[in-house]
Amino acid sequence: MGATLVLAFAGLEIGVVGLAFLIYARHATDGEKISIQGCQLVVECESAGRLERAEFARQWVRVEPKSGDHSLIELSGQGRSIEVGRFVRPELRQVLAREIRKALRSA
Repeated sequence: MGATLVLAFAGLEIGVVGLAFLIYARHATDGEKISIQGCQLVVECESAGRLERAEFARQWVRVEPKSGDHSLIELSGQGRSIEVGRFVRPELRQVLAREIRKALRSA
């Protein structure tokens, strides 16, 4: 007698699982890429399929925390800025900032 209710709830459950997979797939490729190409620091941030790219001259880049020690890292220079470190644990963001500074000074 309750078979029709079971079928309806099973269909609803499959729909919710499908929706969860779609939301996950949209953010599966999210990430940040920081590279040095010649005399340029190139930062690419992808979120939900949208790519944001910023290029800075190496010698003019400032690397500093946005507000506190565990906040996002702000890279700025030449009137532009971008925040990085979303995918790094907060306690390791200072390490990332040091590594970026070191890479900017070398070569």
